[in-house]
Amino acid sequence: MRIDDAVAVVTGGASGLGAATVRTLAAHGATVVALDLARSIEGAEAIPGVTYAEADVTDVDGLAAAVEQAAGLGPLRVLVNCAGIGPSERILGRKGMHDLGLYARVVGVNLIGTFNALALCAAEMAKTRPVDADGQRGVVINTASVAAFDGQIGQAAYSSSKGGVVGMTLPAARDLAQHGIRVVTIAPGIVDTPMMASVSDEYREALAASVPFPARLARPDEYARLALSIIDQDYLNGETIRLDGSLRMAPR
Repeated sequence: MRIDDAVAVVTGGASGLGAATVRTLAAHGATVVALDLARSIEGAEAIPGVTYAEADVTDVDGLAAAVEQAAGLGPLRVLVNCAGIGPSERILGRKGMHDLGLYARVVGVNLIGTFNALALCAAEMAKTRPVDADGQRGVVINTASVAAFDGQIGQAAYSSSKGGVVGMTLPAARDLAQHGIRVVTIAPGIVDTPMMASVSDEYREALAASVPFPARLARPDEYARLALSIIDQDYLNGETIRLDGSLRMAPR
């Protein structure tokens, strides 16, 4: 599917995977609306063809307003869900039981937030004219994680939220097929994003060495290029693609 003269929404679009995706989609002609929290948007890179809009994926009314704003710029064809959080905590740790509120927050952002954006954007995509003889109107790309399959110690909340995204992919694709909307999920491995900036060089080297090949951290632009390829490949639907250098995470 072509994205020039189309609108793309990217959640979590001010940093990390989202920012790389925003740059790539804009470079290929899309009008991009990058949704993120206000504190993340402050100081975000100014890019031609990109509009930043404040939105929290757990705030349905605010998110709906931002999606409506995006749809007003042209036919909404693409959603890339990159918004997410990844705190870790053991179910039973030295400080006691896992914080139940934290668990709900992780699931709320990573899983429910993903669904919120998917449903709201799909509703706008369904209003557009098909772009080809197959009746295609748009594509949704969600972000899971290898933790959905190989969750480590302390990742019960994160892994279950990302596992939910994987589980949602096929039924969402089936639900939206009648509207000509595809749904595909990317499950990245260890990516060199701003969240990695706080770890030591030694720890980064150990993480890189754990990846079979290539033995390095993934780059955000590799995620973005895969997203672009998914948009281009019209027959790719209802699938979760691991982007991990064949990494299988150890328990810790």
